[in-house]
Amino acid sequence: MDNIMRILADFLTSFISSYGYFAVFIFMTAESALIPIPSEVTMTFAGFLSGIGIMNIWVVILIGAFGNLVGSLLAFWLGRKMGEEWIRVAIRKWGKWVLIHEKDFDKALVWFGKYGQGITFGSRLLPIVRTFISLPAGIANMDIKLFSLLTFIGSFIWSAVLAFIGLKLGQNWNAIEPIFRKFQYLIVGVFFALAVLYVWNHFRKNKKE
Repeated sequence: MDNIMRILADFLTSFISSYGYFAVFIFMTAESALIPIPSEVTMTFAGFLSGIGIMNIWVVILIGAFGNLVGSLLAFWLGRKMGEEWIRVAIRKWGKWVLIHEKDFDKALVWFGKYGQGITFGSRLLPIVRTFISLPAGIANMDIKLFSLLTFIGSFIWSAVLAFIGLKLGQNWNAIEPIFRKFQYLIVGVFFALAVLYVWNHFRKNKKE
């Protein structure tokens, strides 16, 4: 797996070096359209290139966020148009070719069921879930304007964090990828803690009333 990730990272960085903003858009769109392209590589490397004057940091961030939005809308449309059963069949047939697993889709369904529409924003900071959350949003026929707004804001924050990390790390930009994989577990833990706190406060308020 490490060798695969290294080969993928080499391909991404080479493509971004050659095609600049267009490559950032394509890779960030693909990530949100159910193709496991690691944004940790795309955006941190683009941030590094911004630091040496090849790209503009704010243009990189906007393109990254817009790419995520476009990819998310494609997955949203797929969920709305085809429905849950078709998606499950498709994942079982072809998911292995793009590293998509049914358990990841199930996780996204559970999260959307628990936390509702707001998870379309919060999921942008979560591993795996951020790639799949658009499917249950589409299946649930979520308002597309609200979906687009929450997705863009969450994607903008995510893109900005990664791009500025790449900018600050400079030549050591690729050190963030393995670190961030571990750090994501902390993000998930914090997110769960906030969710539990919200539910507890809501329950206590209802009990008083």
